[in-house]
Amino acid sequence: MRIEHQPSYILHERPYRETSMLVEAFTRDHGRVGLVARGVRTARPRIARASLEPMQPVLLSWTGRGELATLVAAEPAGASFRPGGEGLLGALYLNELLVRLLPRGDPHPDLFARYGGCLADLAETPSPAWALRRFERDALAELGYQLELEHEAEGGEALDPDADYSYDPERGPIAWARRPFAPGVKGAALLALSGDALPDAATLRALRGLMRAVLRHHLGGRELNAWTMFAARGG
Repeated sequence: MRIEHQPSYILHERPYRETSMLVEAFTRDHGRVGLVARGVRTARPRIARASLEPMQPVLLSWTGRGELATLVAAEPAGASFRPGGEGLLGALYLNELLVRLLPRGDPHPDLFARYGGCLADLAETPSPAWALRRFERDALAELGYQLELEHEAEGGEALDPDADYSYDPERGPIAWARRPFAPGVKGAALLALSGDALPDAATLRALRGLMRAVLRHHLGGRELNAWTMFAARGG
């Protein structure tokens, strides 16, 4: 099988053998794919190493099928996004999240577009937290884990902005008085995430804790390296 000029982003790359690299790419029509980029760490590579840097749109061509295909071409497809500071850390987090959350070979063209939009947001905003929370919400929905953000899981009552809830990753919000277990969150925080209404700093921190708990559940209890980096910077 040969794929030509597939719109893509590089999520991760690492050295492989003496002269090659292993590449994880997020592609529009084929989802996450694993590729071997042969000979790119030589003095005169056939594929430019710079074309395999994360956070830039590229057109990838490859041959083969299965867990690892062979990369045959990589061409820039637009301006790269170069967030700095917290935005760069946020972009690295997105890449790690997608590598860990997406199965290989499962297309998600809407999420692909959403990823490009989030990179642009991270390059423009001094604080990445809100952009990341919205992307996490959309990624979970795309993968079939849509969050319930407007109604109680037990009974279906509309959420009270002033009430406290615990959040069951499989079911949704449950009144804290009925089942007090972490993570806890105010109804106002869930409604803000549902309505794309930028909340205050305290509510953003609460949503960060909520989303990490939900993602950890869907990652089988595993932690992300980026969470440790965020914690070291106080985020």
